[in-house]
Amino acid sequence: MGRGRDQMVNCGACGRRLPRGKAVTYERSIVFSTDLKTADDVKLMERRKCYYCPSCGKSLGIYEKKRKRAMARYNR
Repeated sequence: MGRGRDQMVNCGACGRRLPRGKAVTYERSIVFSTDLKTADDVKLMERRKCYYCPSCGKSLGIYEKKRKRAMARYNR
């Protein structure tokens, strides 16, 4: 990342605005089809990059917050 202000993005779930550096990025693939079971079936796959705030990303199960190593030593 460069210096200065990060670009602001919107969370895909709750709409909160946050810097792109703090956002959790998740790439979704969307398939559009004509639902015809013939050889003329048209399918289109598209990949979209979605941004989520850390609280929504954790509640949706996109990522799991990592533990710090120092805390792992004391919890043995």
